[in-house]
Amino acid sequence: MLRLSAIIIAKNEAANIDGCLASVAFADERIVVDSGSNDATAEIARRSGARVVDHAFVGFGPQKNFALAQANGDWVLSIDADERVTPALEAEIKKAMMRGDVDAFEVPRQSSFLGRVMRHSGWYPDYVLRLFRRERARFSSDLVHERVICEGKILRLREPLVHTPVVRIEDAIARRDRYSTAGAQMLVASGRRVTFFSGYLHGLWTFIRTYILRAGFLDGREGYLLAVLNAQGSYYRYMKAWRELRRRG
Repeated sequence: MLRLSAIIIAKNEAANIDGCLASVAFADERIVVDSGSNDATAEIARRSGARVVDHAFVGFGPQKNFALAQANGDWVLSIDADERVTPALEAEIKKAMMRGDVDAFEVPRQSSFLGRVMRHSGWYPDYVLRLFRRERARFSSDLVHERVICEGKILRLREPLVHTPVVRIEDAIARRDRYSTAGAQMLVASGRRVTFFSGYLHGLWTFIRTYILRAGFLDGREGYLLAVLNAQGSYYRYMKAWRELRRRG
């Protein structure tokens, strides 16, 4: 009988972790890697029956590879605390695991922003590789926007993974700051040339791509807000990198 491990990395996710774990209760083991939460995340996860492992945060890619190393199942489902597996997706996952000719599956992610399900803006269908054979895949080492690297055949599932990353505007601003800092670190490490004007140009292009090319205007006011926040994130990523490079001389 094939076994499934659900892995989750988390920090201060007390409001989300219980619902997330409940949605993957069908997994044979549920592993939460907690990076120093100062709320009840770890306590709630243990109470829900998950195995909790403490590990200092080292970037999204490395952190998820650490979580993957804790798994024992034949298959692994990587899920974030603000995501939920629906009963329909659960049934599809169980069938997918029986496929002997496939090594991984991408899942369409249905995300909401400030309470609105986004149908455009590059947010849907947002295919993410989340289900894979443990021995056939790993995460990239990127500090942010990590991806699963699979050595084998990949197919797509049909049922969506429900994602609620931004409930309040404050959440979006905090996320923008964290991600732009990590993105700046990656830019500096890559050795790419960054000028003072890079932030302006990339920020403008990000807004145009999100709001116009990806039809964010069809997502109403939330689509406009998302495009602005995306543009700001890109701008700050390059400005932070520029300042760091200047500091290093």
